[in-house]
Amino acid sequence: DLDECAASPCKDHQYCLNTDGSFSCKACDASCVGCTGEGSDKCKTCASGYMKEDEKCTDIDECSLPEKVCVKENQDCVNTSGSYKCVCSEGFEDKDGTCIQT
Repeated sequence: DLDECAASPCKDHQYCLNTDGSFSCKACDASCVGCTGEGSDKCKTCASGYMKEDEKCTDIDECSLPEKVCVKENQDCVNTSGSYKCVCSEGFEDKDGTCIQT
């Protein structure tokens, strides 16, 4: 078997899996920017919104940071994978970018 992966035939956001007589390109984990294999522990570098922790790229919970990320009145932070979103608190609705009482 020829190791086609030695020539790095895959794109930057993929890793190469050598198979018998061939190869396939597999997508890197969402937490990675470039990778050497499957999973968040095989990242070359971590994607934005992720940090290296115990050799893995893990999600940063922006909502628990000391500096508030959702600064508008009556707004709550919701952590998402690799990011966050600001939503109006319960009993409030978004009206032209401002959370007003419903």
